[in-house]
Amino acid sequence: MDEYDLHSFILACDFRVDDLELMWEWLEKHRDGLSTIGAHHVVVYESIWEPRRVLVTIGIRQARSIREVLRSPAIFEWFNISGADDIPPIFGGEVVEKIDLYGAGSERHVGRVVVGVMSSVDDVSELMVKIHDGLERFKQGGVRKIWVYRALDDGQEVLILQEIDSEVSARQWIEHPDAAAEWMCNAGMGAYPTRFVGRFAHLMSVGAQE
Repeated sequence: MDEYDLHSFILACDFRVDDLELMWEWLEKHRDGLSTIGAHHVVVYESIWEPRRVLVTIGIRQARSIREVLRSPAIFEWFNISGADDIPPIFGGEVVEKIDLYGAGSERHVGRVVVGVMSSVDDVSELMVKIHDGLERFKQGGVRKIWVYRALDDGQEVLILQEIDSEVSARQWIEHPDAAAEWMCNAGMGAYPTRFVGRFAHLMSVGAQE
């Protein structure tokens, strides 16, 4: 997760692809197009438990760029080339907080497991209080980083990414989440996808860096 700088806005999409490498080649060919709509990084995580499932995050420089992405015809072409039957839900949000439990200078390591959850919570501020109160327990559970995003169009909808030190720790954390990780229990309810568990697959820097 720390292979690129975290900026304020993000687009995220959890879906299945026919051919991950073919999709990635298409994205690379459209690097200039991504730059014109304000994207600065594209990151793909590949599920370790569910074949063909991916989580794609696109770092966006400005909130208005998110609306431009969603209106772009290229978005339809992207999912078509990916083999998706329908356009899956796309999360567009802004960062609430990024927490590194081992400090800003902790080593980079793309082999760790990433757990992504899109969920709804009663109150984001209360959620953050619970997270901070439980940080030591998160650390004991193998969690190294926690990134929290709030949806731009729904103040209760969140995307939470957790970097966990191993697949074993991730499985234990999912099966026995801490009370501070209340969002874990809401994954897969309603329109939300189930928990995503994967590893880093691809990274692309787009345009000039801020």
